[in-house]
Amino acid sequence: MPKAIWNDVVIAESDDTVVVEGNHYFPADSVAEAYLAPSDRHSVCYWKGIASYYDVVVDGATNPAAAWFYPDPSPAARQIKDRIAFWKGVRIEA
Repeated sequence: MPKAIWNDVVIAESDDTVVVEGNHYFPADSVAEAYLAPSDRHSVCYWKGIASYYDVVVDGATNPAAAWFYPDPSPAARQIKDRIAFWKGVRIEA
């Protein structure tokens, strides 16, 4: 079962991830909200839409904008709606 791990803490775990461009998108309800803090960061993907970010916070350490999601993905990316992906040192173990 895929897990997202940062600083030796499991942040997300689900056997229902969607892999897009090599990234596992976890269902939002499989992510421990206690480790997410809102971020003002946004980016644009030409085919998925506008991404919003969370900082990942574990034991007082912050990994800025290490989680992202598409609140309103394009029709081509509808499979990642209500899902969160990780990067910047967050390890994905399958």
